[in-house]
Amino acid sequence: MPVCKRDKIVAGNWKMNKTPSQTRSFIQQLDPMLEGVKGCRVVLCVPFVDIPAAAEKAGQYSVGAQNMHFEKAGAYTGEISAEMLTDLGVEYVIIGHSERRRDCAESDVSVNKKIIAVFENGMTPILCVGESQEQRDRGVAEEFIGLQIREALCGLTEELAGRLVIAYEPIWAIGTGKTASAKDAQDMCALIRAKVRQLYGDKTAESTHILYGGSMNGRNAPELLTCPDIDGGLIGGASLNPEDFIKIVRSAAL
Repeated sequence: MPVCKRDKIVAGNWKMNKTPSQTRSFIQQLDPMLEGVKGCRVVLCVPFVDIPAAAEKAGQYSVGAQNMHFEKAGAYTGEISAEMLTDLGVEYVIIGHSERRRDCAESDVSVNKKIIAVFENGMTPILCVGESQEQRDRGVAEEFIGLQIREALCGLTEELAGRLVIAYEPIWAIGTGKTASAKDAQDMCALIRAKVRQLYGDKTAESTHILYGGSMNGRNAPELLTCPDIDGGLIGGASLNPEDFIKIVRSAAL
């Protein structure tokens, strides 16, 4: 079966970092570095308060949010709706990051509702899945991730599933400095593609972008990004410095 040629996606997840003025300074440095970059979509997933500042210069990169509520509007103090994000020019939304699953009690059900709401409003979800060190040690990582994918994609058509971006983020490698070996990362990303194939078939599986999200940096990015089932990265700490971030982008664009 021929393999679909997928472009790369490098998405920075700033988490709770940078003010609007710091965002403008970052983009002022990054923007000229992106000149001539081809074959790689760059996304900056910034805190809510930074979205207007990031959107001012969007063009060579897309703006992403780190979360949203699945309801259209209502009595949800402190929450942000999909319509609010699209009105600001947001194109991507991170859904189900392990930190939100852990700290905000997000469930597979709420993750699924958010993914549907993201698509209904013309944006692209970046679904995060991944296992803990304990689950990996117990040998249940594959089963656990398979369940996360099946629940998250519930109700999606083949067309929407093919537009989904899935980020494999081994929880044990987030913010710890640990990184899965290129082989381990490739094996898990291939597993994720196989799960999508089981649910939707070859065409959808081959069009789905799968990112690696476990402490990718300028040093390990070249090896990770040559893996056939790794279509880019969801970058944490290394996305906060323009010079560090552009190294990963250039590795993806090669």
